[in-house]
Amino acid sequence: MIDRYVVVPILACLYVIMVSPLLIFVTTGPLTGVQGLMTPRPENKIFWLALAAISVILAVRNWSRLTVPPHIMCLFAYLALAGASVLWAFKPEFSLTRFVLQMTIVISIVLPPLLAARSTDMMRGVFLCFAFALIVNLFFVFNQTPIMLEKVSIGYPGYFTFKGILGECAAIAFLLSLHEMLYPGRRRAMGIIIAVLATYLMLVSQSKGALGFAVLAPLLAGLTLIIGRKMRTSPAIVLLPIPLCYAVLSFVMGNLINRISYWVYGNYTLTGRTVIWDFVNFEIGRRPLLGWGYQSFWLVGPDAPSVVEAPGWVKTMPSAHNGYLDAMLDMGYVGITLLVIFIFATLHGIGRVANRDPSRAWLLLSLALFVILTNFLESTWMRGMDMMWVIFVIVVAEIGRHWRPLHRDARLASYSRTHGGPLRPHRTASLRQLPSLPNRAPSAPRLQPPLDKNDGQRHSRQ
Repeated sequence: MIDRYVVVPILACLYVIMVSPLLIFVTTGPLTGVQGLMTPRPENKIFWLALAAISVILAVRNWSRLTVPPHIMCLFAYLALAGASVLWAFKPEFSLTRFVLQMTIVISIVLPPLLAARSTDMMRGVFLCFAFALIVNLFFVFNQTPIMLEKVSIGYPGYFTFKGILGECAAIAFLLSLHEMLYPGRRRAMGIIIAVLATYLMLVSQSKGALGFAVLAPLLAGLTLIIGRKMRTSPAIVLLPIPLCYAVLSFVMGNLINRISYWVYGNYTLTGRTVIWDFVNFEIGRRPLLGWGYQSFWLVGPDAPSVVEAPGWVKTMPSAHNGYLDAMLDMGYVGITLLVIFIFATLHGIGRVANRDPSRAWLLLSLALFVILTNFLESTWMRGMDMMWVIFVIVVAEIGRHWRPLHRDARLASYSRTHGGPLRPHRTASLRQLPSLPNRAPSAPRLQPPLDKNDGQRHSRQ
Protein backbone atom coordinates (compact mmCIF):
# COMPACT_ATOMS: atom_id res chain seq x y z
CA MET A 1 0.00 0.00 0.00
CA ILE A 2 1.28 3.49 -0.90
CA ASP A 3 -0.31 6.59 0.62
CA ARG A 4 0.03 10.25 -0.29
CA TYR A 5 2.88 10.95 2.11
CA VAL A 6 5.37 8.55 0.49
CA VAL A 7 4.42 9.74 -3.01
CA VAL A 8 6.62 12.81 -2.42
CA PRO A 9 9.93 10.93 -1.86
CA ILE A 10 9.06 8.48 -4.64
CA LEU A 11 8.60 11.41 -7.02
CA ALA A 12 11.96 12.76 -5.85
CA CYS A 13 13.59 9.41 -6.58
CA LEU A 14 11.97 9.20 -10.01
CA TYR A 15 13.11 12.71 -10.88
CA VAL A 16 16.73 12.01 -9.91
CA ILE A 17 17.15 8.67 -11.68
CA MET A 18 15.00 9.30 -14.78
CA VAL A 19 13.53 12.75 -15.44
CA SER A 20 16.61 14.90 -14.85
CA PRO A 21 19.11 12.58 -16.64
CA LEU A 22 16.78 12.26 -19.63
CA LEU A 23 16.38 16.05 -19.84
CA ILE A 24 20.16 16.45 -19.77
CA PHE A 25 20.54 13.74 -22.41
CA VAL A 26 17.97 15.34 -24.71
CA THR A 27 19.26 18.90 -24.36
CA THR A 28 23.03 18.36 -24.25
CA GLY A 29 23.59 14.77 -25.36
CA PRO A 30 25.65 12.13 -23.54
CA LEU A 31 28.66 13.52 -21.67
CA THR A 32 31.90 11.89 -20.58
CA GLY A 33 31.77 13.15 -17.02
CA VAL A 34 29.53 14.42 -14.28
CA GLN A 35 29.84 18.12 -15.14
CA GLY A 36 26.38 18.00 -16.66
CA LEU A 37 24.86 17.16 -13.30
CA MET A 38 26.71 20.07 -11.64
CA THR A 39 25.39 22.66 -14.11
CA PRO A 40 22.49 24.68 -12.63
CA ARG A 41 19.26 24.05 -14.49
CA PRO A 42 15.98 25.96 -14.02
CA GLU A 43 13.78 22.84 -13.93
CA ASN A 44 15.70 21.58 -10.89
CA LYS A 45 14.96 24.75 -8.93
CA ILE A 46 11.28 24.65 -9.83
CA PHE A 47 10.83 20.97 -9.06
CA TRP A 48 12.63 20.90 -5.71
CA LEU A 49 11.15 24.14 -4.44
CA ALA A 50 7.65 22.88 -5.27
CA LEU A 51 8.31 19.51 -3.66
CA ALA A 52 9.80 21.12 -0.55
CA ALA A 53 6.79 23.45 -0.26
CA ILE A 54 4.43 20.47 -0.39
CA SER A 55 6.48 18.67 2.26
CA VAL A 56 6.45 21.67 4.61
CA ILE A 57 2.68 22.09 4.19
CA LEU A 58 2.10 18.42 5.01
CA ALA A 59 4.39 18.67 8.05
CA VAL A 60 2.69 21.81 9.38
CA ARG A 61 -0.81 20.38 8.94
CA ASN A 62 0.21 17.21 10.80
CA TRP A 63 2.63 18.74 13.29
CA SER A 64 1.28 16.77 16.25
CA ARG A 65 2.07 13.48 14.48
CA LEU A 66 5.60 14.45 13.46
CA THR A 67 8.38 12.74 15.44
CA VAL A 68 12.00 13.36 14.45
CA PRO A 69 14.29 10.41 15.37
CA PRO A 70 17.87 10.99 16.59
CA HIS A 71 19.59 9.97 13.34
CA ILE A 72 17.53 12.52 11.40
CA MET A 73 18.48 15.15 13.97
CA CYS A 74 22.11 14.30 13.21
CA LEU A 75 21.37 14.79 9.52
CA PHE A 76 19.84 18.20 10.23
CA ALA A 77 22.90 19.14 12.31
CA TYR A 78 25.19 18.24 9.42
CA LEU A 79 22.95 20.21 7.06
CA ALA A 80 22.97 23.19 9.44
CA LEU A 81 26.77 23.23 9.45
CA ALA A 82 26.72 23.25 5.64
CA GLY A 83 24.44 26.29 5.73
CA ALA A 84 26.61 28.06 8.30
CA SER A 85 29.72 27.41 6.20
CA VAL A 86 28.43 29.94 3.68
CA LEU A 87 29.80 32.59 6.08
CA TRP A 88 33.41 31.46 5.54
CA ALA A 89 33.12 29.81 2.11
CA PHE A 90 35.65 30.60 -0.61
CA LYS A 91 32.74 31.37 -2.97
CA PRO A 92 29.69 32.21 -0.80
CA GLU A 93 27.32 32.59 -3.77
CA PHE A 94 28.05 29.07 -5.04
CA SER A 95 27.88 27.62 -1.54
CA LEU A 96 24.54 29.30 -0.77
CA THR A 97 22.91 28.18 -4.02
CA ARG A 98 24.01 24.58 -3.55
CA PHE A 99 22.99 24.59 0.12
CA VAL A 100 19.45 25.79 -0.70
CA LEU A 101 19.12 23.00 -3.27
CA GLN A 102 20.38 20.46 -0.75
CA MET A 103 18.01 21.70 1.94
CA THR A 104 14.99 21.32 -0.36
CA ILE A 105 16.09 17.79 -1.30
CA VAL A 106 16.47 16.66 2.33
CA ILE A 107 13.17 18.22 3.39
CA SER A 108 11.29 16.68 0.46
CA ILE A 109 12.57 13.18 1.14
CA VAL A 110 12.69 13.07 4.94
CA LEU A 111 9.60 14.86 6.27
CA PRO A 112 6.63 13.27 4.41
CA PRO A 113 7.50 9.60 5.15
CA LEU A 114 7.53 10.37 8.88
CA LEU A 115 3.80 11.02 8.56
CA ALA A 116 2.99 7.88 6.56
CA ALA A 117 1.26 4.83 8.00
CA ARG A 118 3.53 1.99 9.05
CA SER A 119 1.77 -0.36 6.60
CA THR A 120 2.90 1.82 3.69
CA ASP A 121 5.58 0.10 1.59
CA MET A 122 7.74 2.99 0.41
CA MET A 123 10.64 0.77 -0.67
CA ARG A 124 8.31 -1.07 -3.05
CA GLY A 125 7.69 2.23 -4.84
CA VAL A 126 11.44 2.93 -4.93
CA PHE A 127 12.04 -0.50 -6.45
CA LEU A 128 9.51 0.17 -9.21
CA CYS A 129 11.28 3.46 -10.02
CA PHE A 130 14.64 1.73 -10.42
CA ALA A 131 13.11 -1.18 -12.33
CA PHE A 132 11.57 1.22 -14.85
CA ALA A 133 14.88 3.12 -15.12
CA LEU A 134 16.76 -0.09 -15.95
CA ILE A 135 14.26 -1.07 -18.63
CA VAL A 136 14.59 2.32 -20.31
CA ASN A 137 18.38 2.22 -20.02
CA LEU A 138 18.40 -1.16 -21.74
CA PHE A 139 17.00 0.39 -24.92
CA PHE A 140 19.62 3.16 -24.78
CA VAL A 141 22.46 0.67 -24.36
CA PHE A 142 21.25 -1.36 -27.36
CA ASN A 143 21.30 1.76 -29.54
CA GLN A 144 24.54 3.50 -28.53
CA THR A 145 28.28 3.02 -28.78
CA PRO A 146 30.36 2.68 -25.63
CA ILE A 147 32.54 5.44 -24.22
CA MET A 148 36.00 5.20 -25.76
CA LEU A 149 39.24 6.17 -24.02
CA GLU A 150 42.39 5.90 -26.13
CA LYS A 151 40.49 3.66 -28.57
CA VAL A 152 39.51 1.31 -25.74
CA SER A 153 35.91 0.77 -24.65
CA ILE A 154 35.35 1.66 -21.01
CA GLY A 155 31.62 0.93 -20.83
CA TYR A 156 28.12 2.08 -21.78
CA PRO A 157 26.49 5.07 -20.02
CA GLY A 158 22.84 4.48 -21.00
CA TYR A 159 21.00 7.80 -20.71
CA PHE A 160 23.27 8.91 -17.83
CA THR A 161 26.21 11.25 -18.17
CA PHE A 162 28.79 8.60 -17.34
CA LYS A 163 29.01 4.84 -17.29
CA GLY A 164 29.70 4.74 -13.55
CA ILE A 165 26.27 6.24 -12.81
CA LEU A 166 24.60 3.48 -14.82
CA GLY A 167 26.56 0.93 -12.80
CA GLU A 168 25.44 2.50 -9.52
CA CYS A 169 21.81 2.63 -10.67
CA ALA A 170 21.93 -1.04 -11.66
CA ALA A 171 23.58 -1.99 -8.36
CA ILE A 172 20.88 -0.27 -6.30
CA ALA A 173 18.19 -1.95 -8.41
CA PHE A 174 19.95 -5.28 -7.80
CA LEU A 175 19.84 -4.80 -4.01
CA LEU A 176 16.17 -3.78 -4.14
CA SER A 177 15.36 -6.82 -6.28
CA LEU A 178 16.94 -9.16 -3.73
CA HIS A 179 14.41 -7.92 -1.20
CA GLU A 180 11.57 -8.37 -3.69
CA MET A 181 12.54 -12.03 -4.09
CA LEU A 182 11.58 -12.64 -0.48
CA TYR A 183 7.91 -12.16 -1.42
CA PRO A 184 5.93 -14.85 -3.29
CA GLY A 185 4.15 -14.61 -6.61
CA ARG A 186 4.59 -11.74 -9.03
CA ARG A 187 6.90 -9.78 -6.75
CA ARG A 188 9.42 -12.63 -6.67
CA ALA A 189 9.22 -13.11 -10.44
CA MET A 190 9.75 -9.42 -11.09
CA GLY A 191 12.60 -9.34 -8.59
CA ILE A 192 14.39 -12.13 -10.44
CA ILE A 193 13.93 -10.40 -13.81
CA ILE A 194 15.25 -7.07 -12.54
CA ALA A 195 18.18 -8.77 -10.79
CA VAL A 196 19.25 -10.39 -14.07
CA LEU A 197 18.83 -7.12 -15.96
CA ALA A 198 20.77 -5.20 -13.30
CA THR A 199 23.64 -7.69 -13.45
CA TYR A 200 23.82 -7.33 -17.22
CA LEU A 201 23.91 -3.52 -17.07
CA MET A 202 26.60 -3.56 -14.37
CA LEU A 203 28.70 -5.74 -16.66
CA VAL A 204 28.24 -3.66 -19.82
CA SER A 205 28.87 -0.43 -17.90
CA GLN A 206 32.15 -1.97 -16.71
CA SER A 207 31.62 -0.55 -13.23
CA LYS A 208 33.86 -2.83 -11.21
CA GLY A 209 33.33 -0.96 -7.97
CA ALA A 210 29.53 -1.01 -8.26
CA LEU A 211 29.51 -4.72 -9.09
CA GLY A 212 31.86 -5.61 -6.26
CA PHE A 213 30.02 -3.55 -3.66
CA ALA A 214 26.65 -4.87 -4.86
CA VAL A 215 27.85 -8.38 -4.03
CA LEU A 216 29.65 -7.45 -0.81
CA ALA A 217 26.97 -5.19 0.73
CA PRO A 218 24.13 -7.73 1.16
CA LEU A 219 26.52 -10.42 2.43
CA LEU A 220 28.03 -8.05 4.97
CA ALA A 221 24.57 -6.76 5.93
CA GLY A 222 23.23 -10.27 6.56
CA LEU A 223 26.26 -11.25 8.62
CA THR A 224 26.04 -8.02 10.62
CA LEU A 225 22.37 -8.55 11.48
CA ILE A 226 22.97 -12.17 12.49
CA ILE A 227 25.85 -11.22 14.79
CA GLY A 228 23.91 -8.27 16.15
CA ARG A 229 20.95 -10.49 16.99
CA LYS A 230 23.12 -13.08 18.70
CA MET A 231 25.03 -10.47 20.69
CA ARG A 232 21.96 -8.24 21.16
CA THR A 233 23.85 -5.20 19.98
CA SER A 234 23.52 -2.50 17.32
CA PRO A 235 24.75 -2.96 13.73
CA ALA A 236 26.89 0.14 14.28
CA ILE A 237 28.78 -1.64 17.07
CA VAL A 238 29.16 -4.82 15.01
CA LEU A 239 30.64 -2.89 12.06
CA LEU A 240 32.91 -0.66 14.14
CA PRO A 241 35.85 -3.15 14.23
CA ILE A 242 36.14 -3.04 10.41
CA PRO A 243 37.48 0.55 10.13
CA LEU A 244 39.55 0.00 13.26
CA CYS A 245 41.17 -3.10 11.76
CA TYR A 246 41.78 -1.24 8.50
CA ALA A 247 43.57 1.53 10.40
CA VAL A 248 45.75 -1.01 12.24
CA LEU A 249 46.61 -2.91 9.05
CA SER A 250 47.46 0.33 7.25
CA PHE A 251 49.81 1.25 10.08
CA VAL A 252 51.49 -2.17 10.06
CA MET A 253 51.61 -2.89 6.30
CA GLY A 254 52.14 0.63 5.03
CA ASN A 255 49.88 2.07 2.34
CA LEU A 256 47.22 -0.62 2.24
CA ILE A 257 45.06 1.22 -0.29
CA ASN A 258 47.74 0.85 -2.96
CA ARG A 259 47.81 -2.92 -2.48
CA ILE A 260 44.02 -3.12 -2.76
CA SER A 261 44.17 -0.97 -5.91
CA TYR A 262 46.60 -3.34 -7.56
CA TRP A 263 44.44 -6.38 -6.71
CA VAL A 264 41.26 -4.75 -8.08
CA TYR A 265 42.38 -2.40 -10.87
CA GLY A 266 45.84 -3.66 -11.80
CA ASN A 267 47.49 -0.35 -10.81
CA TYR A 268 48.66 1.26 -7.61
CA THR A 269 46.74 4.56 -7.91
CA LEU A 270 43.09 3.44 -8.03
CA THR A 271 42.98 4.71 -11.64
CA GLY A 272 44.54 8.03 -10.60
CA ARG A 273 42.53 8.64 -7.44
CA THR A 274 45.53 8.63 -5.11
CA VAL A 275 46.99 11.55 -7.09
CA ILE A 276 43.82 13.54 -6.40
CA TRP A 277 43.83 12.51 -2.74
CA ASP A 278 47.40 13.76 -2.22
CA PHE A 279 46.37 17.18 -3.51
CA VAL A 280 43.15 17.18 -1.45
CA ASN A 281 45.00 16.27 1.76
CA PHE A 282 47.31 19.23 1.19
CA GLU A 283 44.32 21.57 0.75
CA ILE A 284 42.60 20.17 3.85
CA GLY A 285 45.73 21.05 5.82
CA ARG A 286 45.33 24.69 4.79
CA ARG A 287 41.84 24.93 6.36
CA PRO A 288 41.61 21.94 8.72
CA LEU A 289 38.94 23.02 11.22
CA LEU A 290 35.98 24.29 9.15
CA GLY A 291 37.12 23.70 5.57
CA TRP A 292 36.60 25.79 2.44
CA GLY A 293 32.82 26.00 2.76
CA TYR A 294 30.06 23.71 1.53
CA GLN A 295 30.81 22.78 -2.12
CA SER A 296 32.96 25.90 -2.46
CA PHE A 297 36.13 24.24 -3.72
CA TRP A 298 35.42 22.30 -6.93
CA LEU A 299 33.81 23.87 -10.03
CA VAL A 300 33.43 27.39 -8.61
CA GLY A 301 35.13 29.38 -11.36
CA PRO A 302 38.57 29.87 -12.94
CA ASP A 303 40.06 31.24 -9.71
CA ALA A 304 39.04 28.21 -7.63
CA PRO A 305 41.80 26.48 -5.64
CA SER A 306 41.07 23.29 -7.57
CA VAL A 307 42.03 25.12 -10.78
CA VAL A 308 44.78 27.46 -9.62
CA GLU A 309 46.72 25.07 -7.40
CA ALA A 310 45.92 21.54 -8.66
CA PRO A 311 48.52 19.73 -10.77
CA GLY A 312 47.86 18.71 -14.38
CA TRP A 313 44.60 16.93 -15.10
CA VAL A 314 43.44 17.25 -11.48
CA LYS A 315 42.31 20.80 -12.40
CA THR A 316 39.38 19.33 -14.34
CA MET A 317 38.06 17.14 -11.51
CA PRO A 318 34.55 17.84 -10.15
CA SER A 319 35.30 16.17 -6.79
CA ALA A 320 37.93 14.35 -4.78
CA HIS A 321 36.46 10.95 -5.75
CA ASN A 322 36.19 10.25 -2.02
CA GLY A 323 33.17 11.38 -0.06
CA TYR A 324 34.99 11.50 3.27
CA LEU A 325 37.85 13.62 1.96
CA ASP A 326 35.35 15.95 0.32
CA ALA A 327 33.49 16.28 3.63
CA MET A 328 36.74 17.38 5.29
CA LEU A 329 37.56 19.64 2.36
CA ASP A 330 34.15 21.35 2.57
CA MET A 331 33.60 21.56 6.33
CA GLY A 332 36.85 20.47 7.96
CA TYR A 333 37.26 18.15 10.90
CA VAL A 334 34.03 19.45 12.44
CA GLY A 335 32.13 18.41 9.31
CA ILE A 336 33.63 14.94 9.06
CA THR A 337 32.87 14.38 12.75
CA LEU A 338 29.20 15.25 12.26
CA LEU A 339 29.08 13.05 9.14
CA VAL A 340 30.51 10.04 10.98
CA ILE A 341 28.05 10.55 13.85
CA PHE A 342 25.19 10.74 11.36
CA ILE A 343 26.30 7.52 9.63
CA PHE A 344 26.66 5.57 12.87
CA ALA A 345 23.32 6.89 14.15
CA THR A 346 21.72 5.64 10.92
CA LEU A 347 23.30 2.21 11.29
CA HIS A 348 22.11 2.09 14.89
CA GLY A 349 18.58 2.92 13.76
CA ILE A 350 18.60 -0.06 11.42
CA GLY A 351 18.96 -2.26 14.50
CA ARG A 352 15.60 -0.99 15.69
CA VAL A 353 14.06 -1.89 12.33
CA ALA A 354 15.55 -5.39 12.64
CA ASN A 355 13.59 -5.97 15.85
CA ARG A 356 10.32 -5.50 13.94
CA ASP A 357 11.07 -6.45 10.32
CA PRO A 358 14.36 -8.35 9.75
CA SER A 359 13.99 -8.55 5.96
CA ARG A 360 13.38 -4.80 5.71
CA ALA A 361 16.40 -4.16 7.94
CA TRP A 362 18.54 -6.35 5.66
CA LEU A 363 17.52 -4.27 2.64
CA LEU A 364 18.15 -0.96 4.39
CA LEU A 365 21.52 -2.06 5.74
CA SER A 366 22.55 -3.40 2.31
CA LEU A 367 21.73 -0.07 0.67
CA ALA A 368 23.42 1.91 3.44
CA LEU A 369 26.59 -0.18 3.27
CA PHE A 370 26.65 0.11 -0.52
CA VAL A 371 26.62 3.91 -0.28
CA ILE A 372 29.14 3.94 2.58
CA LEU A 373 31.57 1.73 0.64
CA THR A 374 31.10 3.58 -2.63
CA ASN A 375 32.07 6.85 -0.95
CA PHE A 376 35.60 5.53 -0.57
CA LEU A 377 35.88 5.76 -4.37
CA GLU A 378 33.30 8.44 -5.28
CA SER A 379 31.95 11.58 -3.63
CA THR A 380 28.23 11.35 -2.93
CA TRP A 381 27.72 12.63 0.63
CA MET A 382 25.28 15.55 0.43
CA ARG A 383 26.23 16.44 -3.14
CA GLY A 384 23.13 17.88 -4.78
CA MET A 385 20.94 15.42 -6.66
CA ASP A 386 23.47 12.62 -6.65
CA MET A 387 21.57 9.35 -6.93
CA MET A 388 23.60 7.65 -4.20
CA TRP A 389 22.93 10.46 -1.75
CA VAL A 390 19.21 10.47 -2.55
CA ILE A 391 18.89 6.72 -1.96
CA PHE A 392 20.74 7.06 1.35
CA VAL A 393 18.35 9.81 2.48
CA ILE A 394 15.44 7.55 1.49
CA VAL A 395 16.95 4.84 3.70
CA VAL A 396 17.20 7.40 6.51
CA ALA A 397 13.53 8.32 6.06
CA GLU A 398 12.46 4.65 6.03
CA ILE A 399 14.34 4.05 9.29
CA GLY A 400 12.58 7.07 10.74
CA ARG A 401 9.18 5.55 9.95
CA HIS A 402 10.07 2.44 11.98
CA TRP A 403 11.59 4.46 14.81
CA ARG A 404 8.18 5.70 15.90
CA PRO A 405 6.56 3.73 18.74
CA LEU A 406 3.72 1.45 17.79
CA HIS A 407 0.26 2.96 17.74
CA ARG A 408 -1.85 2.43 20.87
CA ASP A 409 -4.28 0.10 19.14
CA ALA A 410 -1.42 -1.85 17.59
CA ARG A 411 0.14 -2.41 21.00
CA LEU A 412 -3.17 -3.53 22.43
CA ALA A 413 -3.58 -5.96 19.54
CA SER A 414 -0.06 -7.27 20.10
CA TYR A 415 -0.79 -7.82 23.78
CA SER A 416 -4.03 -9.55 22.85
CA ARG A 417 -2.25 -11.95 20.51
CA THR A 418 0.39 -12.70 23.12
CA HIS A 419 -1.96 -13.30 26.03
CA GLY A 420 -4.72 -15.07 24.17
CA GLY A 421 -7.67 -12.73 24.45
CA PRO A 422 -8.92 -9.21 23.90
CA LEU A 423 -7.99 -6.45 26.28
CA ARG A 424 -10.22 -3.44 26.59
CA PRO A 425 -8.29 -0.14 26.44
CA HIS A 426 -10.07 1.41 29.46
CA ARG A 427 -8.92 -1.39 31.80
CA THR A 428 -5.25 -0.40 31.55
CA ALA A 429 -3.93 2.72 33.20
CA SER A 430 -0.93 3.10 30.89
CA LEU A 431 0.36 1.40 27.78
CA ARG A 432 3.78 1.19 29.41
CA GLN A 433 2.29 -1.25 31.89
CA LEU A 434 1.25 -3.72 29.19
CA PRO A 435 4.47 -5.82 29.14
CA SER A 436 4.38 -6.19 32.92
CA LEU A 437 0.77 -7.34 33.18
CA PRO A 438 0.62 -10.93 34.54
CA ASN A 439 -0.54 -13.68 32.30
CA ARG A 440 -3.14 -15.20 34.58
CA ALA A 441 -6.45 -16.87 34.11
CA PRO A 442 -9.43 -14.57 33.81
CA SER A 443 -11.31 -13.99 37.03
CA ALA A 444 -14.67 -15.65 37.57
CA PRO A 445 -17.60 -13.70 36.19
CA ARG A 446 -19.61 -11.66 38.63
CA LEU A 447 -22.89 -13.39 39.61
CA GLN A 448 -26.06 -11.37 39.21
CA PRO A 449 -28.27 -11.12 42.34
CA PRO A 450 -31.22 -13.51 42.27
CA LEU A 451 -34.55 -12.20 41.20
CA ASP A 452 -37.12 -11.72 43.90
CA LYS A 453 -40.42 -13.53 43.82
CA ASN A 454 -42.34 -10.69 42.19
CA ASP A 455 -39.72 -10.29 39.49
CA GLY A 456 -39.88 -13.99 38.78
CA GLN A 457 -43.65 -13.86 38.42
CA ARG A 458 -43.40 -10.77 36.20
CA HIS A 459 -40.98 -12.48 33.82
CA SER A 460 -43.04 -15.68 33.77
CA ARG A 461 -46.06 -13.71 32.65
CA GLN A 462 -44.07 -12.10 29.85
